[in-house]
Amino acid sequence: MIEVSQLVKKYGDFTALHGISFSAKKGEIIGLLGPNGAGKTTTMKILSAFMPSTSGTTKVAGFDVFDDPMEVKKRVGYLPETPPLYTDFRVKEYLEFVAGIKHLAGSRLKERYEFVIEHCGLRDRQQSVINNLSKGFKQRVGIAQAIIHDPEVVILDEPTVGLDPVQIVEIRNLIKNLGSNHTVILSTHILPEVTMTCNHVVMINRGKVLADGSVESLTQGKGESLEEAYLRIITQDAHVVETANKGDS
Repeated sequence: MIEVSQLVKKYGDFTALHGISFSAKKGEIIGLLGPNGAGKTTTMKILSAFMPSTSGTTKVAGFDVFDDPMEVKKRVGYLPETPPLYTDFRVKEYLEFVAGIKHLAGSRLKERYEFVIEHCGLRDRQQSVINNLSKGFKQRVGIAQAIIHDPEVVILDEPTVGLDPVQIVEIRNLIKNLGSNHTVILSTHILPEVTMTCNHVVMINRGKVLADGSVESLTQGKGESLEEAYLRIITQDAHVVETANKGDS
């Protein structure tokens, strides 16, 4: 469903991604795990055809992001860290507006609208002005707009940041439900989000993939927690960088 190979992204003299590679199958929920500034958001923007890479290849549902960006966009639902909401709209108005942009009409629009309203828990908020909603409900509206066209791939950038504990659990459950019919990639620097939600982890730091696999494979099956595995892998990477820097001096 997703194939990323030797992806490089440069901003002038700064290299944000250093040839990262990973893949995702249908029905997987992948956690792109790493500290702030690791390259997670850059990766997601490229995957969603929001911006091009400098080199490397990225394919979504068999379509190349660079060669066929419009085909990729049809198959991707994207929720950036700040949801792209028109806050003066009512929930129903906004979702119908987004559906129109994504070429949904008639019975198909009604079917998908009813689906997202039900599955995103927005039934009682349809006539609410988005600006008056809590952060948790705004996040639900953001997810609803991302999946209203029934995309094959759903990309969520830090979907639980700033939510209270109850809202976090609700969004986690929503993401798990999405995983039954979609390929989901979510970025986070919060370890419990990966442990509670994902079945595949890609650890990224300084624009490089440090580890890629199931939680069980990354924790080495020795009772190690994901947090312990993460700290071990990040520490090893820091040691390699430090050693390399000493060698250059």
